[in-house]
Amino acid sequence: MARLGMEGARLASAGVAGGRTSSQRWLAAILGLVGMLATLAVPNLAAAADTPRRPNIVVILGDDMGFSDMSSFGGEIRTPNLDTLAKKGVRFTNFYTNPSCSPTRSTLLSGVDTHRNGLGNMDEWTAPNQRGAVGYEGYLNDRVATLPQLLKDAGYHTYMVGKWHLGKAPELIPAARGFERDFSLLDGAGSYWDMTNFTGASPLSVFTEDGRYLTKLPDDYYATKTYTDKLIGFIDANRGDGKPFFAYVAHQAPHDPYHLPRDWRNRHVGEYDKGWDAVRAERLKRQVELGIMPAGTQLAERMWFVPDPIVLAPASRAILGKKMELYAGMMENMDFHIGRLIDHLKEIGEYDNTVFIVFGDNGAEGTDLFAQIAGKAGTRDFLYAAIKWSQTHPNAWGDPGSYVGYGPMWAQVSMTPFSQYKGWVAEGGIRNALVVSGPLVKRPAGSINHGVMHVADIMPTLLEAAGATYPKKTSRGHELPPLMGKSWGPMLAGQAESPRTAQDYLGWEVFGNRAVRKGDWKLRWQYKPFGKGEWELFNLANDPAERIDLAAEQPDRLKEMLATWNDYVQANNVILPSRSPFETLEDALPPRVADDAGYPPLIYKRQFVPPKEMVVEPRQ
Repeated sequence: MARLGMEGARLASAGVAGGRTSSQRWLAAILGLVGMLATLAVPNLAAAADTPRRPNIVVILGDDMGFSDMSSFGGEIRTPNLDTLAKKGVRFTNFYTNPSCSPTRSTLLSGVDTHRNGLGNMDEWTAPNQRGAVGYEGYLNDRVATLPQLLKDAGYHTYMVGKWHLGKAPELIPAARGFERDFSLLDGAGSYWDMTNFTGASPLSVFTEDGRYLTKLPDDYYATKTYTDKLIGFIDANRGDGKPFFAYVAHQAPHDPYHLPRDWRNRHVGEYDKGWDAVRAERLKRQVELGIMPAGTQLAERMWFVPDPIVLAPASRAILGKKMELYAGMMENMDFHIGRLIDHLKEIGEYDNTVFIVFGDNGAEGTDLFAQIAGKAGTRDFLYAAIKWSQTHPNAWGDPGSYVGYGPMWAQVSMTPFSQYKGWVAEGGIRNALVVSGPLVKRPAGSINHGVMHVADIMPTLLEAAGATYPKKTSRGHELPPLMGKSWGPMLAGQAESPRTAQDYLGWEVFGNRAVRKGDWKLRWQYKPFGKGEWELFNLANDPAERIDLAAEQPDRLKEMLATWNDYVQANNVILPSRSPFETLEDALPPRVADDAGYPPLIYKRQFVPPKEMVVEPRQ
């Protein structure tokens, strides 16, 4: 290229001296200009070659996926593609979300506490005293900046597929909040086969594609497959333009209803007939062997209203086991389609430059949502459920029109070894498995980290990785709240074990249930009967299952943690709800039995099972 400049200069000089034609003079000038530009560009090209490519980013969210469901976290469910990411990257065991879906998604996309970003409560459950308050709009408000918008401004393509659940109005949909391309379910959940939603008040799920509302779904629609197909298409449409991409893959799976193709329904037949106690014990054993949980970890108590499976008839255990079989199928199908995405990125040469972040949005779902949906006999929603969700026979589970969830017994299995599940601020409601893999990770491949992490950390981490900055104001001039989270950069690089010190704290409040964690200590308040209706204190280092309340034994620690809770309330505009969906739960469930040794009689008595070697057939 430099030779072109020299040649241009020579021709220009010759033209002046020898009286060249006008065309010759133009040629000489052009060659000279090209040469000079090329000469100037060479150092820049060299510098660009030395500059590392910014990574692609894929955030994968499993809806209601439990802590122990992936086999790399102790589960018997086969998740080879997620496990491959775990083996290449790092698994994190102290990662926290919120206890319900919309609050987690709003924090992920804003980096700001739910009580400031609009999801101070779930839209469906906003209490009378919270309505109209800033931070309690029920959707992702305009007082926060979004991760996709900031990454888009920094030169990223931004794609979303899957569940949104952060607003339906035109100014609230994914296209209005920074996503360049999307195929999104705006509702909380619904059918995996069609647009059927849960209630008579909202009979159709609402979908958008690239900022337009859909009147129908693709002919071959199945949620998990279609989301993957669409995302691959988005990525391919912009291949070769040199820009990295951010993909938010908000899977609907494995949220109920458990809909899945028939060839995925029977891969664990009979495996769960042994009951939830046995499966939970096996998962904990594997967690200890893997290093996910420390030796000596105890299981949380089985929920008092869940029966001991040994007292159930074999046919009953088989029917209940089939629910878990379907859930396992949902997990494995999701893993398969994640594998399709991974394989495609490998085929187009983008896999090695892609950061993967995989986690569940909250604890596993143990509440009977169908009972909530149907309501009382004779009501509109009851009649709607009877029509639209009428496929109740076990042989139809998984088909369009069927509704099945797996209940509290299996939800606790998914959350092994923790207490409780989604909706509650016990560890089973807020602690999730996290996998991070890709070029940001410099720690040993397949390693496990126990540092305290939070979903709010993802935004500062990815902004840092993308070379983007967090602005001071929104486009409308609102002063932006400070980011709640801390970058994982030093920790992923192996320079720190946690993004937090022992003096940092995390706080939660949803539905009136509330908690703070500071160091190894956790303070929580929950409605009866899941909680005591008063503050409880736990040391999570010694008691991750929250079996031993230390509030009475540690009054000074209790006082300190209460002060921390008040700090969280003041910093984040927490308005405790005047009504809660859990306020009458104590009346709906059987009472807890007093924890007095030997009383009431037979409470701990179980069916006697003789040694196998002593069991014989009767003589004829």
